[in-house]
Amino acid sequence: MVKRTSFEKAECPVARSLEALGDWWSLLIIRDAFLGLRRFSEFQKNLGCAKNILTVRLRALVERGILKTAPASDGSAYQEYVLTPKGRGVFPVLVALRQWSEEFSSDGGEFSTLLVDRSKGRPVRKLELRARDGRVLGDGDTEVRPNRDVRRRRRVPA
Repeated sequence: MVKRTSFEKAECPVARSLEALGDWWSLLIIRDAFLGLRRFSEFQKNLGCAKNILTVRLRALVERGILKTAPASDGSAYQEYVLTPKGRGVFPVLVALRQWSEEFSSDGGEFSTLLVDRSKGRPVRKLELRARDGRVLGDGDTEVRPNRDVRRRRRVPA
């Protein structure tokens, strides 16, 4: 088996995010947790992945602080997997992936579900990147620059 490269210490925030979130199984587990699934058997049934794969992914998500285990809400001996604040922070990422797929799907974006505003029942607007002054920004309107504050903090006094 090929050894996977770790991006845990990478300078790039995108690479570090991918390290933390793992792979597609992990993102689908997080998606299902947002949909209210909490038990191993629920994740396994909904995803249809092998139990050993699910075990490894759940363990990693707990170790990375994205999920936590809690006693079963029904008082049984089982444990449940619950999103942490860090895990809830993945929500906009999942929405962005969903909206990207809806827009660029090869079959015209015909999906059996819609993401709607719970209180109004209407589809949510497409996510937008905005400048501090409120302008909508596209990929040509941004650039990545060195963070001079970080470089100053890393310098070791002579």
